[in-house]
Amino acid sequence: MSKDHKPYIDSKTTLPETTIKAFILGALLSMVLSAANAYLGLFAGMTVSASIPAAVLSMAILRLFKNHNILENNIVQTAASAGESLAAGVIFTFPALVLMGYWDEFNYWETVLIALCGGVLGVLFTVPLRSALIVKQKLQFPEGVATSEVLKTGEKGGKAVKFLVIGALIGAGVKLAEAGLKLWSGVSEGASLLGGKAYTYMGMNLSPALIGVGYIVGIRIAVLVFAGGVISWWIAIPWYMAANGLEQGADSAVDMGYEVWTNQIRYLGVGAMVIGGLWALIKLRGAIAMAAKSGITAMRSKIDLSQVPRTERDTPMSWVMIAVVLMLVPIFIIYLREIHDVAITGMMAIFMVVAGFLFSAVAGYMAGLVGSSNNPISGVTIATILTASLILVVIMGSDSEKGPAAAILIGAVVCCAAAIAGDNMQDLKAGHILGATPQKQQIMQMVGVVSAALVMPLVLQLLLTGYGFGPATEANPDSLQAPQATLMQSVAEGVFSGNLPWTMVYAGMAIGALIIMLDVFLEKRGSDFRVPVLAVAVGIYLPFQLDSAIMLGGVIAWAVSRFQKSNKSQVDDVEAQEKKSEGAGLLFASGLITGEALLGILLAIPVAIYGTSDVLAIADDPFGSIPGLVVIAAVCYLLYRIASKAFLNKE
Repeated sequence: MSKDHKPYIDSKTTLPETTIKAFILGALLSMVLSAANAYLGLFAGMTVSASIPAAVLSMAILRLFKNHNILENNIVQTAASAGESLAAGVIFTFPALVLMGYWDEFNYWETVLIALCGGVLGVLFTVPLRSALIVKQKLQFPEGVATSEVLKTGEKGGKAVKFLVIGALIGAGVKLAEAGLKLWSGVSEGASLLGGKAYTYMGMNLSPALIGVGYIVGIRIAVLVFAGGVISWWIAIPWYMAANGLEQGADSAVDMGYEVWTNQIRYLGVGAMVIGGLWALIKLRGAIAMAAKSGITAMRSKIDLSQVPRTERDTPMSWVMIAVVLMLVPIFIIYLREIHDVAITGMMAIFMVVAGFLFSAVAGYMAGLVGSSNNPISGVTIATILTASLILVVIMGSDSEKGPAAAILIGAVVCCAAAIAGDNMQDLKAGHILGATPQKQQIMQMVGVVSAALVMPLVLQLLLTGYGFGPATEANPDSLQAPQATLMQSVAEGVFSGNLPWTMVYAGMAIGALIIMLDVFLEKRGSDFRVPVLAVAVGIYLPFQLDSAIMLGGVIAWAVSRFQKSNKSQVDDVEAQEKKSEGAGLLFASGLITGEALLGILLAIPVAIYGTSDVLAIADDPFGSIPGLVVIAAVCYLLYRIASKAFLNKE
């Protein structure tokens, strides 16, 4: 829990917040960062909060203008981070409609409207949640606190934007060399069958962005994600092969492992995520009830906003309720066009709103505890899609061709709403600390959602044409794996076809229950180390090559913290230098992610035009993965060097 505090800018002081340049800059950054996060999520299956990079970019750009202030900076990053969080909701669900063959391409206006409705609902749901979770429960919201500290530092003349720029250039350069010029292989992996039965595997994706993700989430979450990979790749897959025999038709031991993981083992992650989502609802029933009660009370009471302190002035609840009802109209029309049944469409719309609010509350609460980068959006979405599929299979029948798509469409809106809610709560926390006007932040959140929704279908279509989605094949080796969307497809289709490997799902639920019991035990003992079930579940369903790269980034973060502890005697203000070190490392890691993602999108343009991923190739992985291993080692050293040097640098 955070302590009560005085806002950085008191409620009686009024500064320009929603200026014209803030609107324009916020919208542009929302588009750019949403595109970058879309690529990262389709590639790695994980997304990270862009609040801090957005804040740094905002500070750097607004310095070019004569008049600017800290609240204007906060408004810009609020819009920008809303865009990147909407991207997470979109890429976790929409590609599933293409993977299942329901869509051949991303229809522009249909994609825009669904994403827009989900995002707007997420913003609306955070209005009562802000009062319940930030003001009354005083949750920590670590990334919101960090963002406010970055903005305060920038107000005093911070020049940390250079770390973001350096990281972006390195991330883009490595991506160009590996994926564009084909100078080395992007994955280093190998597997063997000891004695013809005992399966062993090791692999790592040579991506600077994944190193950055691991550094940002930290050693604890990285260890849990890696533990999930160990469960699936070092325990479950070898056990399955020993018990059921080897997969026939696989070209290599590596392919053999991927086939078992794709068809069976990753559903352990589905079961664990379902249990995790349900557990989150159970734990948060009090917070959800408080948010609902706060909203109803605010709507019934006729409050004169002019009498409310500026720093506590939210969008009126009457406006919120009207807007929620209005959002049902386009959602109903979109669903009706797809399903062609008024009764089922009405049920879908109602279920979507209820699930959207519940899981927005879950996402907001979890963001308050562990941050939005660690927020289990994919877990609550799978729980939504599984529940919707089970309901729809009863109503529409198991032979319905549109049933799986209907479940995905429900999940798409809920996922967008939950993703927006979790990230926006971080921004509202930052505003609460800084003394921003909540109502103006909520307006800028809408600006970010609209801006991102307008570019999302274009980005998705470009990536689909340039790379393709789903597991990599010999014909399409550069395909973006889209792990979450592939799982959403499998769950929805599996329920209707009856082919969902329920044994693995139930086993995953059992694993999830055991992890929850361990976490409860650690909580009662007051342990600093906790085991959130959804972090482990993410690792179970991600390819191990991604888990190991994220783990490496987490190890670097741990090494930096060890360096800080062993060199405390060399600095006067330890806390200030720790923040400086964390900021430098965080920005460099964010730059690695942003640079690689944006270059990946740019590379998709010539690939889409010429229809081949070798359009820029000057070689064909002549040395395999060896150069990539050397480059990644250099990136890791540089990340460690920048963060540790910043701790000792007193300038």
